[in-house]
Amino acid sequence: MWNSTAPANCMPDFPWVWSPPWTPNQPGNPRSRRKKVLFRQQLHGLRATEAVQQLQREGLRHLYRGLLPPLLQKTTTVAIMFGLYEDFSRLLLQHARGSGAPELLTRSMAAALAGTAEAALTPFERVQTLLQDHRHNGRFQNTAHAFRTLLRDYGVKECYRGLVPVLLRNGPSNVLFFGLRGPIKQRLPDAHTKTGHLLNDFVCGGLLGAALGIMFYPLNVVKSRAQAQVGGEFVPCLRVLGTVWRERGGSVALLFRGATLNYHRSLLSWGIINATYELLLKVV
Repeated sequence: MWNSTAPANCMPDFPWVWSPPWTPNQPGNPRSRRKKVLFRQQLHGLRATEAVQQLQREGLRHLYRGLLPPLLQKTTTVAIMFGLYEDFSRLLLQHARGSGAPELLTRSMAAALAGTAEAALTPFERVQTLLQDHRHNGRFQNTAHAFRTLLRDYGVKECYRGLVPVLLRNGPSNVLFFGLRGPIKQRLPDAHTKTGHLLNDFVCGGLLGAALGIMFYPLNVVKSRAQAQVGGEFVPCLRVLGTVWRERGGSVALLFRGATLNYHRSLLSWGIINATYELLLKVV
């Protein structure tokens, strides 16, 4: 069932997740460059080779634009995801004891609430999109300048453009991630060493992260398209999806262009995240 191994009296869950350095997004790592290729595929539906050529034409100067927001956002959202899930679970389970509510429902609600809380950091994804979109290279200098410009010219609301697909992605994906973590790990070969447990946690988190990345990939496409716009009407999520669908000729393959790269990226990053979290639960 649900795999919650945190001690009952542990209060801060958050520092445990802040501890590991999230190397997949660090500057200088080739995965950072692959992230930009993936973004171009999501936004423009380009082939990987076309996205790489586009980045080569723009030069090294623009290659690492937009890396600070994900560095700040990734660590914080993972801390919120795991920390609030444990806290909401304890709180809801305490209140549900006398009501007879199933534990599955209670923990699903905790996961959804944690995912909803993560959406508070949508402005980081918003600025990341603007800085990675070559069409805005001349308009936004860096992360701080992009935030100042959005707030000064358009207000706080503009920072949360693309919030709906983020909410639709975060809540359900959290429910599936925390709900399936335990059952998947139970079906892996029994581990009798610390290394074996670490490997099982890596495989469990990696497979789940990769599968959910594919499942919710169209929402990331919609989010990227919505957040690439500055000012003007806030277009509904379904209309954005319809526009992308028509532009790509009604092709599912083109809608999911870049999903393979996203799969491999998620496989590694979520494997590391899940294994590190479970390791820290045991040692802290």
